[in-house]
Amino acid sequence: MNFITPAFAQATGAAAAGTDIIMQIAPFGIILVIMYFLIMRPQQKRQQAHQEMVKNVRRGDTIITSGGLIGKISRTIDDEQVELEISPNVKVHLMRQMITDVRSKGEPVKD
Repeated sequence: MNFITPAFAQATGAAAAGTDIIMQIAPFGIILVIMYFLIMRPQQKRQQAHQEMVKNVRRGDTIITSGGLIGKISRTIDDEQVELEISPNVKVHLMRQMITDVRSKGEPVKD
């Protein structure tokens, strides 16, 4: 004898299917959280540190460009560009975002 009706058996299967979807999606959510903390967050911190370094560059600083040139900043043109002296009497204009590293700090800013 069968005491369980077919309608009752189908109803329990539908409730189990709802929790089954959550259990399938949960690992993807956990992976996204781990990716945020291991990849995206450190990259954002590096980008902020680079922007701060580029903003604080001043005359007399020895810098390295993304192209590998090493030179001394002779003057700042505006918020986007600086003038870089790569050898005596050879000056080029450089976008600030192309600065990858500041080797040594130059003279202090005059008030």
